[in-house]
Amino acid sequence: MSRSVTTVPLAGCTLHLTDIRPDRPSANGREVLMLHGAGMDGTVWEHQARALAADGHRVVVPDLRGHGASRPAVLPPTAERLLADTAAVVDVLRLDRPVLVGHSLGGNLAQALVRSDPRGFSGLAVLDSAWNAGPLTRAERLALALAGPGLRLVPSRRLAPLLARASAETPPARAACEAAFARLSRDEFLAAWTATTPFLSPDPGHRTPLPLLLVRGDRDRTGTIATSMPSWARAESVAEHVVPGAGHVVMLDAPEATAAVLRGFVETIDGG
Repeated sequence: MSRSVTTVPLAGCTLHLTDIRPDRPSANGREVLMLHGAGMDGTVWEHQARALAADGHRVVVPDLRGHGASRPAVLPPTAERLLADTAAVVDVLRLDRPVLVGHSLGGNLAQALVRSDPRGFSGLAVLDSAWNAGPLTRAERLALALAGPGLRLVPSRRLAPLLARASAETPPARAACEAAFARLSRDEFLAAWTATTPFLSPDPGHRTPLPLLLVRGDRDRTGTIATSMPSWARAESVAEHVVPGAGHVVMLDAPEATAAVLRGFVETIDGG
């Protein structure tokens, strides 16, 4: 496989992304766009991206605005900017109805992209992310409103270790998370964190118009994910893949199991 780093100039930010192409595209080869979570970067997908490319799929992995190599961002990430940025990636790289794979914030972003342009994508895989269209109780809305101010009270030097412990279960995953979180300032992380909330827009009648995959770690206790994802699976009549021993960063805690589930899902999607 070959890999290249591409930049996409945007308003207030230059987006960096990795484009991995297979040596021999499969007959049912797809284009896969993988979106990471708040505070992380595209390297979290390394194991799964390589596995998908080995199967003959082209895999595009951006560092979202304000993350990883896509820093500094003069204009910080907001829900609206993240949607526009991702649409620009699809346009500039001329991706043909890519399969969207999103984790956490990236999962909320992927859901919103499909909701706004269902014909522009061929499948949606969401990992450890809240259900955008799902109901929110008054208590859940309050918790969302208080999360940002609460994190501002954490001393800067303790924020990355705290977030890593809350996100990952295995030592390698915690180390990778802490390193990623430590690269961002507190303000950069909180800007990404708060970008999630506008994506949560309850709509009881909404159903995903594309093949849908839902994956979460069985030890993920982040926000409402442990309750909203099972409810989402029931509403959509799809299986929920719960990975044993994994936390919020299921792709880092259980890289092989996550890769296997994603590979199986992408292979089922019709290339037509």
